[in-house]
Amino acid sequence: MTTRPDENTLVRRGLALAWLIVVWDVLEGGVAVTAGLAAESIALVGFGIDSAIEVFAAAVVIWQLRGGAQARMRPALRLIALSFYVLAAYVAFESARDLITQDKAGESLVGVILNIVALAVMVPVAIAQQRTGRALGNPVLSAQANETWLSNYLSLSLLAGLGLNITVGWWWADPLVALIVAGLAAKSGHEAWEESRNHSPQTAP
Repeated sequence: MTTRPDENTLVRRGLALAWLIVVWDVLEGGVAVTAGLAAESIALVGFGIDSAIEVFAAAVVIWQLRGGAQARMRPALRLIALSFYVLAAYVAFESARDLITQDKAGESLVGVILNIVALAVMVPVAIAQQRTGRALGNPVLSAQANETWLSNYLSLSLLAGLGLNITVGWWWADPLVALIVAGLAAKSGHEAWEESRNHSPQTAP
């Protein structure tokens, strides 16, 4: 019979996953923003900004878990919710502007390769986060897992948008994909904020 890991083991696992996200997303974000600016791709730049926001959310998880498995729930969830809202607002604004002005993005093979690698790395991380958050009964870690899944979905969406731009020249696919991502980010932010209402305020130690 499989023995369930104790709480301390699960907390250490959650912290290790959060630190892995910090390291990966710093590297991923730098490449995505550089490639996105070179290709004038708002969706790819948005992906890089999403990486920066994931670093922030992972830092929130680290802060929360260091206080204990069930500590600092409300402020941590609200900080993660705000990170989703910032991403949604930025990407929606830039995407709408590009659609209105018909600002055409350049091709970016680097962006395609980056997103394929990101999926290979981050899908297993998202699965591990989700399982760890569920085992701990920790909604902050689960919310971070949702953000990681959103990033994975963004990778798939960007592959479609960038691929269409490269193969058939559908420039509008790029900002259209980014608008979809903005909507998903806003929805995730709302869910995290609503979840925070279920937890009483706690003073951080």
